[in-house]
Amino acid sequence: MADKEELRQQMIDAFEGADYPINSPMDLVPALPNGPSTTFESGDFSMTAMELNTKLGGGDFPYDSPEAFVDDIIEQLEDEGHI
Repeated sequence: MADKEELRQQMIDAFEGADYPINSPMDLVPALPNGPSTTFESGDFSMTAMELNTKLGGGDFPYDSPEAFVDDIIEQLEDEGHI
């Protein structure tokens, strides 16, 4: 079982270095510690940034903060049964 708060914090840590507001997922790539292969893991959940981009909807860009972006990702992961 994935810990949503643990995933949320991992994602905020990874995405907070981007220049906000962000207008597309490509705006995040330079901030990621391992680029698109940056992996987020908790319990039985494991997904790279690239997988997040391909498996989830496009998001509601622009985002003004990493928290707003990550909260949307977590919601989509829950809605689609990934966590």
